[in-house]
Amino acid sequence: MNFANLIKLAIRAILRNKTRALLTMLGIIIGISAVITMLSLGEGVKQGMTSEFASMGTNSIMVMPARQHRGGVDMGNSTSKSLDDKDLKALQAACPHVATFSPSVTAAVQMIVGSCNHSGSVQGCSPNYLTINNYSLDRGLMFTEQDVLTYAKVCVIGQTIVEELFPGGENPVGQSIRCGNIPLKVIGVLKEKGQGGFGNDADDIVLAPYTTVQKRFLGINYFHMLEASAVSQEASEAAATEITHTLRATHKIDNPDNDDFEVMTMNELMTSMDSMMSMITLLLTAIASISLIVGGIGIMNIMYVTVTERTREIGLRMSIGARQHDIMLQFLLESVVLSLIGGLIGILLGVMLSYVLVLAIQSSGSMPISFILSYSAIVISFIVCVAVGVFFGWYPARKAANLDPIQALRYE
Repeated sequence: MNFANLIKLAIRAILRNKTRALLTMLGIIIGISAVITMLSLGEGVKQGMTSEFASMGTNSIMVMPARQHRGGVDMGNSTSKSLDDKDLKALQAACPHVATFSPSVTAAVQMIVGSCNHSGSVQGCSPNYLTINNYSLDRGLMFTEQDVLTYAKVCVIGQTIVEELFPGGENPVGQSIRCGNIPLKVIGVLKEKGQGGFGNDADDIVLAPYTTVQKRFLGINYFHMLEASAVSQEASEAAATEITHTLRATHKIDNPDNDDFEVMTMNELMTSMDSMMSMITLLLTAIASISLIVGGIGIMNIMYVTVTERTREIGLRMSIGARQHDIMLQFLLESVVLSLIGGLIGILLGVMLSYVLVLAIQSSGSMPISFILSYSAIVISFIVCVAVGVFFGWYPARKAANLDPIQALRYE
C-alpha cells in the first residue's frame, strides 16, 4: 500500500469520529497555543524593554550608594550618605569618558494648584538631566546652574502633571505649584515621553534644582544617586571604570569588596533584564509544555481504543496480504495526522491569542511590549507535533501490527 493511500485512510478514520478526534487533540491544541503565546509574549516584552531602555539613553550610567545593612537588616541604598559634592567634583575632574553628570535626590510631596492636587515626587537634578535622560522642552526654559547655586524655587514639569494640575488647558509656565509647604514656580514644560523603561509614567515628573530639594525639602547634603552620560555608547564601560576608580580613591577604599557604591551602565541593566525575562519565559514555556505531554497521553489512549475497535478490520487486511509494516504505518500515520491537525489549530490559536494579549497590554500601559511572532517557535511546535504523534502512537501501532490475523478475525 502506498504512502498516499495510508494518509487518506488515516484522515478517513479520524473523520469517522470527529468529536472524539477533537477531544483527543484538545491537549495538543492547548499545549501548542500556550507555548507559542508564552514565547511570543516573552520576546515582545524583551523587545519592548530594549526599546524603552534605548530611549532612556544607551550611554547612560547610574552611580548609586551600596545597600546598607544594620543588625542583619537590609536598609536599602537610600539611607547611605556615600555620594556628595566632593565626589561630584572629583568625578568631573577625573573622568574624560563621561560627558556630563547630574546629581539626583527625590522628595515625595503632595502637589496642589487651586482645587487640584496630585501625589508624586520632586526630582532634584542639574540642568544636564535632560540630556542624560533624553528629555526635551515643549515650552519655557530649563533652570540654570545659577538656580542650582541659589536653591531657586523653580521647576520644570511633565505632561502628566500639566493634565492633573492644569486641567483647564491654561499655560502652566509662570504659575506656581505648592509642593508640600513650598511653592515652586513653573518655568518649563517637558515634551511628552510616554512610558518609562520600568513601566512607569515618564511624564509624571517634576524637576527642580537638586540643591533646592536637598536644602528646602529634605535637609540633607548628600545625593540619592548620580546619573551620568558617557561620551558614546562604546565608551560606557571605560567611563564606568573611571567612575569606579575615582570613587575608590576619594572614599579611600583599597578592597573592591568594601565598595560603598554601585556603578551600573545601561548595557548592564539591559543584559540583566534580558536574562531575567529569558528565565521567566523559559519557566512559563516549560509549564505550558506539560499540556503537550497530557495531549500525547490522550493520543496514545485513543489509539489503543482505536486498535481494539478495529481488530476485525486489522485481521481482514492481514488476511488479504497487508504486512505488519503496512498495519503499523497505517496506525502510526493516524496518530501523527491527529497530532499535526491539533498542532496547526494550536498554532493559529496561539498567534491570535498572542496578538490579542499584546493589544490588551499595550492599551493598559502596564508594561512596554511589542507583537513579535516567533517563527522558530512555530517550526519547533510543528516538529514537536510530529514527535508526539510518533512517540505516543508507536506502541499502539506496534500492538496492532503484532495481532494474530486468525484471532483478529474471530474478535467480536
